[in-house]
Amino acid sequence: MIIIPAIDLKHGRCVRLFQGEMDQETVYFEDPLEAARHWLDEGASIIHIVDLDGAVEGRPVHTPQVEAICRETRLAVEFGGGLRSLEAVEAAFALGVTRVVIGTAAYNDAGFLRFLCEKFPGQIVVAIDARKGKVAVKGWKETTAMDAVELAKRCEQAGAARIIYTDISRDGTGGGVNVDETLKIARAVTIPIIASGGVASLEDLRTLAPLENEGVEGVVVGSALYARAFTLREATTVVG
Repeated sequence: MIIIPAIDLKHGRCVRLFQGEMDQETVYFEDPLEAARHWLDEGASIIHIVDLDGAVEGRPVHTPQVEAICRETRLAVEFGGGLRSLEAVEAAFALGVTRVVIGTAAYNDAGFLRFLCEKFPGQIVVAIDARKGKVAVKGWKETTAMDAVELAKRCEQAGAARIIYTDISRDGTGGGVNVDETLKIARAVTIPIIASGGVASLEDLRTLAPLENEGVEGVVVGSALYARAFTLREATTVVG
């Protein structure tokens, strides 16, 4: 199982939010490039970048920071936040990212998602963010009536390469990954799943590790790594 450090961007800085609330942030790096270099030094091969302001505004805001990370590090970059048009997705790939993450656009327009998956095979990841099993969109500001499992099946049919599943109620809280809901998503589709939200301890990772056999290929970790609850190398050892 792959441990993927998260870099969340807000107002040009690397932050972590509590349950996705934009007014509840902790700043960890003033310069996101320094955050990326830190994770590279710690042994990361891939990082997960979210443009928080972009997700709210509906268009990427932090393209200079993302481009600098792609240019200055050897890391594979998974990038999302506000990518809701073909032009935005093409511009993201032009920055040097390895794969893009689609959230709101995947929910709004299955045809658009299918088009992207055909144009960029193997490089389109869908972020399914949920509250109590229901999909949330627009930077988590709007909770829909759609079940996360239903959207996961639709995304697989459209050709998505993988799904990142986040239980918003756990994100940034240190309350542990929602293993039951993650497992439900993993068993509903055949494409790989990346778990996200709530990892607080190595024990949380030990609990999650057996899900690799169910198709959970990785886990995005943010606050616990930044708070030094454990190191990236320790996490990698636990799930390796």
